[in-house]
Parts: sequence; C-alpha cells; structure tokens
Amino acid sequence: MKLITNSKRITIAALFVLACIPAMAQDLLARQAPIDRKMRTVDTVALKSIIQREQMESPAAELYSEWDNKYAHRATELPDSFRISLRHFCMPTPSRVVTSNFGLRWGRQHKGLDIKVYIGDTIRSAFSGKVRIVNYEGRGYGKYIVIRHPNGLETIYGHLSKQLVEENQVVRAGEVIGLGGNTGRSTGSHLHFETRLCGVALNPALLFDFRNQDVTGDYFIFKKSSYERESAEATRLRGKIGNGGYDRADVKGSNNDDNASKDNSIAQLSYYKVKSGDTLFSISRQRGVSIETLCKLNRISKNASLRLGQIIRFS
Repeated sequence: MKLITNSKRITIAALFVLACIPAMAQDLLARQAPIDRKMRTVDTVALKSIIQREQMESPAAELYSEWDNKYAHRATELPDSFRISLRHFCMPTPSRVVTSNFGLRWGRQHKGLDIKVYIGDTIRSAFSGKVRIVNYEGRGYGKYIVIRHPNGLETIYGHLSKQLVEENQVVRAGEVIGLGGNTGRSTGSHLHFETRLCGVALNPALLFDFRNQDVTGDYFIFKKSSYERESAEATRLRGKIGNGGYDRADVKGSNNDDNASKDNSIAQLSYYKVKSGDTLFSISRQRGVSIETLCKLNRISKNASLRLGQIIRFS
C-alpha cells in the first residue's frame, strides 16, 4: 500500500516537472532574446567597421586592379554605367570663382576645373579616402595630390604651394591636405581640380557646384551613352561665364532674381586678366580703383611684378 502511494507521488512530481519545462524554456528564450539582439547589433557594428577598414586599405578595389604611386592617372576600361555616391562630401575650397572650364582650351583638353584661390589658401579633401600620390610635376600639375575614394572617384589637386599629407595616408572628407599656390604650368594662383573614374577625367561640374558650394545631388550616375551631353550641360549651368567673366565672384548666398543680372555684371567686372605691358598703375586707372586697394585685395606689394595672364581682383 505504501509502495503504491509513493509511486503516485513520484508520478505526480514527474508530471509537474515535465509541465514546467516548456514554461522554463520559454522564459529562458524570452530572457535570451534581448541578448541575441544586442549581439547581432555588436556583430553588425563590428562588420561595418571591418568593411570600412578594408575600403580604406584599398578604396574602390572593385574598379582598380592596382595601387601605384607613380602615375597620376592611367586610363582603364570605363563601365557602361556606374553610380557615384556624393554623400559626406566637403568642398575643396570655399571659393566660388571658376576661372577655366573642363574641355577644349588653347587647342588641347583641359581635364579639370580651375578655381580661383590665393597662395596659402586652405585646400581640403573632397571625400574620405587614401592618398595615392604626393608629387611635383614642373611642366604640369606643379605640386599635386591624388586621392582615391571608396565611391570610385580619384580627385586631383594641382598647383599647390604646399602639400600637407603623405602617400598612403588615410584622410577624411574636409581634412586639410594642402595650400593653394601657383606651381607648375600655371599663369596665376588657382586650384586645378580633377575628378577621375578609372583614370578617365570626368567634368567636375557634373558633381560639384562651386557657385553654390554644394554637390549636384546625393549621387551621380555615370553613363557612357549620355556623358558628353550631360557634361556640356553641366558646364553651361555651373562653369565660367563668357570669355572674360567669372561666375558670380564673391556674390555669396544671393538668390534674389531681381538682383541676379546686376550681381552677374558686378562679378564679371571684379577680376582682370593681366595683358602685355600692364602695371598696377595702368590697371588702377582703367578700373578706377587705387593701387592700395589692388594690393590689399590681391595680397601683393606696390612693387610686385605682374605676370602675363595673372588674375587681378579689383573689387
């Protein structure tokens, strides 16, 4: 009799334990779920960090088969279509003045935009990336820097007075990389700015709007079939105006349509290109401005020698 009673007790206890196991398991799973989510988050952050490090080690590796520090550019096969992200950018200079467009110039192709800067002006990296070349080319770029970016572009910064980065250095968008200058094949201080894809020069006006100090969108889709037409339109919209005018120089943040024509006129008369025989005295008389003002605006002395083709600001 006692044995039967004990057997019943054991059976009831076993059934109770078996009934509790699913509940305990569910409770354990419920407690484990937040931990799993946290671990997945940690794994995702770690994975992103690893991917970013790899991209910086070899930016745009899917487009470029090699990394060398010898050639500023070496054209390879362009994809028929390629999406270039323009997010997280920085304008390389706050200057809004385009002094020379991309395209045919003086019987040869000009592969970038010339932006008016003064000697010593700060030049910044347009995107995050890795410095591929820091070099000097006396008959071309002068002191120049080439940076390869994870978005597929390489940007080139030419005619610098000083380079402030080293080859293979990782830089962030907006980081100071050099100072404006007039080195190499240059007729006046300016920044020669190029954007290249697979070593092929693309019109920077497709991507950057120096007048408005902005990029043209969150991304740009390069298409072989429509590139030439789009490039010409970009120059018309964002390039240098006319043969002697400059794109709304120093008219910053003005979007007033009533004053647009007046502002453009002022901008086009704000700069003068030095011709043979010009002196500070002759320019001051032509433009009705004192020599002292010319010296102050251009950061030069009264005895400074003017170069043929030099850009002089007079208002």
